[in-house]
Amino acid sequence: MKKLTITLLSIALMGCQGQAANGNPATHEAEEERTVQTSTESVEQQFPFPQIPAALRTPEARKDYLLRNYWTAFDFANRPLLDNRDVTEQGLVNFIALLADGQTDQTLADAALAALTERMMPHADGREVMGKLLKDYLYNPNSPMYNEPLYARYLQAVEVCGASPSAERQRARYLLRLIERNRPGEVATDFTYYNKEGKRMTLAQTAVKGDRLVLLFYDPECDECHALLERMKADTRLTEAVRMGKVTVLAVYTEGDDEVWRRALSDMPSTWLVGTDRGEVKERALYDLKAMPCLYLLDSQKHVILKDAEYEEVMK
Repeated sequence: MKKLTITLLSIALMGCQGQAANGNPATHEAEEERTVQTSTESVEQQFPFPQIPAALRTPEARKDYLLRNYWTAFDFANRPLLDNRDVTEQGLVNFIALLADGQTDQTLADAALAALTERMMPHADGREVMGKLLKDYLYNPNSPMYNEPLYARYLQAVEVCGASPSAERQRARYLLRLIERNRPGEVATDFTYYNKEGKRMTLAQTAVKGDRLVLLFYDPECDECHALLERMKADTRLTEAVRMGKVTVLAVYTEGDDEVWRRALSDMPSTWLVGTDRGEVKERALYDLKAMPCLYLLDSQKHVILKDAEYEEVMK
């Protein structure tokens, strides 16, 4: 992951603030133009930021121009440029940081994402590289810039972009459907699973003690899953909460290999509910299992409290 290096952007966005304190507006304007030019030239060694017109005086107006024109000078057909992480990836990190700074309104964010997709979609290399970077940064729960709502807005831009190939639109629709499922406050999607005795169960039928259900989707052959399972088993807070009937844990194997699942059953706590969905969740895209393991927190009525959450967040 690239670092957030937006100092020069901040300088450019601040623009002409403080002009009233200068007794000579013409001198101040000349100094400002040199400052903006110097800032832009320094940044251009890494990414071709657009030149913000000096006539735009307020930080808000300058930010609006920058985001709407952010990718204007970038060549999405240039594969060596796309593969240069110090240019492309760092430029994207700065772009995301501006969109997700908590001050950019939705209309401007949508316009900026629309401008990005209009420029990148006609170029196969641009679609490949930028699509992967956006997914890695915004859709991967392990990313420090993880932002599923912003990624959904990007997917919406892809879906309506006239330059998007049919396959890109279909992929965007599929991911949007996954993202829209099982949001906090909604009833979790029901699914079938089978317990150790082979009894057919459903999520809706599963009894919950203490009005809290920790739903874990896992694969014992996944290193990250194994690490989380060991952490959960060693956590005395969770063990005691389950023992006292305050929490129910349901661990569901999602990979469809019954032999693998049964071989690892002895490692699972006897106080947990453990089952296999025989591949249903993934095959029917019922839950967004973009990274394993995947944790949800539900209440007794199966309303989602936390979606795809970190373990400590669930415990809190």
